[in-house]
Amino acid sequence: MSPKNWKGSLLIGVSITVGVVGGYWLAQPRVIGTSGVAPEQGLKASAERKALYWYDPMYPQQKFDKPGKSPFMDMQLVPQYAGGAGDRATVSIDPSLTQNLGLRFATVTRGVLGSSLDVTGVLAFNERDVAVIQARTAGFVERVYAHAPGDVLNANAALADILVPEWAAAQEEFLALKRNGDADLLAAARQRLRLTGMPAVLIAQVERGGKVQPNLTLTSPIGGVLQELNVRAGMTVAAGETLARVNGLSSVWLAAAVPESEAGSITVGQAVEARLPAFPGTVLNGKVSAILPETNSDSRTLRVRVELPNPDGRLRPGLTAQVHLNRSTEQRVLWVPTEAVIRTGRRALVMLVEDAGRYRPVEVQLGLENDDKTAILKGLEEGQKVVTSGQFLLDSEASLKGIVASTGEKSSPSAAASSFHEADGQIVEINDKEVTLAHGPFKTLGMPGMTMTFPLANPALMQGLKTGDKVRIAVSQTDNGLRVELLDKSGNQP
Repeated sequence: MSPKNWKGSLLIGVSITVGVVGGYWLAQPRVIGTSGVAPEQGLKASAERKALYWYDPMYPQQKFDKPGKSPFMDMQLVPQYAGGAGDRATVSIDPSLTQNLGLRFATVTRGVLGSSLDVTGVLAFNERDVAVIQARTAGFVERVYAHAPGDVLNANAALADILVPEWAAAQEEFLALKRNGDADLLAAARQRLRLTGMPAVLIAQVERGGKVQPNLTLTSPIGGVLQELNVRAGMTVAAGETLARVNGLSSVWLAAAVPESEAGSITVGQAVEARLPAFPGTVLNGKVSAILPETNSDSRTLRVRVELPNPDGRLRPGLTAQVHLNRSTEQRVLWVPTEAVIRTGRRALVMLVEDAGRYRPVEVQLGLENDDKTAILKGLEEGQKVVTSGQFLLDSEASLKGIVASTGEKSSPSAAASSFHEADGQIVEINDKEVTLAHGPFKTLGMPGMTMTFPLANPALMQGLKTGDKVRIAVSQTDNGLRVELLDKSGNQP
């Protein structure tokens, strides 16, 4: 054989050998990784897993008890399998992507939360500092001094002169008895003058001067603003008629409008600082003197009254003020940055940071809010971490996965492993292996009410039960889904 033919035969032999070996290798089942699970075995394992429910990723709050097409979108429903509780209840993010997503975190801290509140207020008259001038007896107005409502008066400022004819006769009798020197009759005449409404000062003046004084000059007993002046020259006045009204200015009321959500933190005696645009740089100090019982139905605010001294009279009713309320007590509370809180309208959530890049929505109860900090009354513990930036992205992902926010209360691992999930329901069909139930929501699972078939943990659970019975259901989570551990008929019968 020539060398050329010998080389050709050798190449053909090698090709045949490689083909045989390659065909043998392709004929063997492939092994993935080191687990030795063939694709058919993986599909079979997936098929054996039981779904808790099916949902539409575009409308995850609605859950369905069987597969099919979504009534909301032109797509198939997605199954939610019963995996580990931590896997279903958290959103996982690769830790290397944290910075790319702009996530920032803060630690739940215990400390004193600044207790103050800034609101607006308006100055008003002190309604306790009011003088009402009335006629003590009938008479005629002879003179009215040059005053009008709104004028600021000094104490003892004259308002009007009134002629009282009744006083003239009584004073004549009094002076006659004084000349006679009968002490008992003089005392009786002096008492009669008092009963006619004559002021003690005028009686002393008549007794000292010996002349009849039938005219009365009305004066303002206090300094302040003349609110009413109901006398005119020549008019007749009756006994007990209100002739003038004066409101004092030695102190004024500051009426502050406090939102009803903050009303519970306001107490009488609380320190207040007020700043008026009319007097820049001036800080007025006072205390809460009263909390009015009625809330404004339009603005949903509560009126808080503060009494401010006004010795120089420059504070006038109607002026506006910025009011700073310092809360009377300060307590050490748990707080987080306000930006960490997600308000949905019905509840408040935070995204709790767990290990290995996992995040869990937690429902919290909020307290006071001040200085970009919010107190947490329930749901978190000191030292935990929450997301302060990017939490809305995580919350959206949690909603798409159908994750329900927990209350944040911790339980021991043993208690968590042995705990059951309970609901009320009615038996649709039952045998010694499984039961079909029309059940209400399993709140601890975030699972809505529906009709489903569950395996029984023990065939003895069906004893004494029949179709139509109302029962209390307790289920546990297994690798293959939910399993009924208890069917209590007695606890659900009328």
